[in-house]
Amino acid sequence: MTYTCLDLTCTDGIATLTFNRPKALNALNSALLTELADAVRQVDADETVRVLILTGAGEKSFIAGADITEIATLSPLGAKQFAQFGQEVISSLQALPIPVIAAVNGFALGGGCEMALACDFIYASEKAIFGLPEITLGLIPGFGGTQRLARLIGANRTKEMVFTGRHLSAAEAREIGLVNKVFAPEELMTKTLDVARVIGGKGKASLRAAKETIGQGLNTDLATGLAIERDAFALCLASPDAQEGTTAFLEKRKPVFTGSRKG
Repeated sequence: MTYTCLDLTCTDGIATLTFNRPKALNALNSALLTELADAVRQVDADETVRVLILTGAGEKSFIAGADITEIATLSPLGAKQFAQFGQEVISSLQALPIPVIAAVNGFALGGGCEMALACDFIYASEKAIFGLPEITLGLIPGFGGTQRLARLIGANRTKEMVFTGRHLSAAEAREIGLVNKVFAPEELMTKTLDVARVIGGKGKASLRAAKETIGQGLNTDLATGLAIERDAFALCLASPDAQEGTTAFLEKRKPVFTGSRKG
C-alpha cells in the first residue's frame, strides 16, 4: 500500500512511523487511520522489526487531534462508527508484540494524546503540548482517552483534564506520569533512537512476554497477575534467547539474541 498520510521506514530493526499531514497538523481522518491500520499490520508481520517509534512530521505537531472538518459532518451513527474505527486501529497499535515508543514533537491533543497513550511509553520535546480538549467542542474523547489515561495517571487527574479540556506542557505531563522523559526539540529523535537501540538489542521473546505480562496484569488482581508472570517466565526460559542470555552471562560475554517473538 502506498501511503499519503504517513511515512514508514525501517533501519537496523528500528521502524519509524511518521504522521505526515503537516498542513493539517497531522490531524486524524479516515484516510490516515486506514493507512495506519495497514502500517500496523505491516510492522506486525515483519520479524526484523524490533521496536517501533511514532512521531509527527513538521515542527509543530505530533497529532493535533481528529480532523474536525470530518467530524462536523457525522451523524450520531456515523460518529459511533468513526469512534469504533479509531479505537480498533489504536488498539491494534497497542497490541503489537514489540515495544512502541511515542516521540511527541509538538501538539498531542485529542486523538493525538490518545494515540500516544497506546504506546508503551512517551518521550516528549520541550515544545510538546498534551490535552483532551473535546469538551470544548461539546464532545468527549472517543479514541480511548477516558480509559487509557485513567489507567495511567488515575481517575481524578483524568477527570480534571477531560472536564476542563486544558492543555498540559511537556513538563506538567512528565510531573503527573503521562510522559517518561522530556528533551530539547533537537535531541528528541536522537535520544529516542538511542533507547530504541538498547531495547532492540534484547531478546524478542522476553520483550513480548514482558509487554504482555505488564498489560494483562493491570487488568486483574495481584494473585492472578503473579500467576501470569510465572507462566510467562517459564515460557521465556524455554526460548533460544534465554539459553543464549544465560550462557553468555556464564561465559562473561555479551549475548547475541537472534530468536523470534514467539520464542
